[in-house]
Amino acid sequence: MSEFYYNVDTGQVEEGKQSSGMELMGPYPTREAAQQALSTAEKRNEAWDREDEDWDEEA
Repeated sequence: MSEFYYNVDTGQVEEGKQSSGMELMGPYPTREAAQQALSTAEKRNEAWDREDEDWDEEA
């Protein structure tokens, strides 16, 4: 089974590790999931920020 990576420098999806790990997000199970890497990361960051705010309010 192939793994897919999103290259943050080129904006391209790579099948397998073709570039330096510093340039890649992943692995993802599908090409489509890799294409959504930035959107997925943004959503996760927003959720973590909300959790941090909730934590701060409880302290």
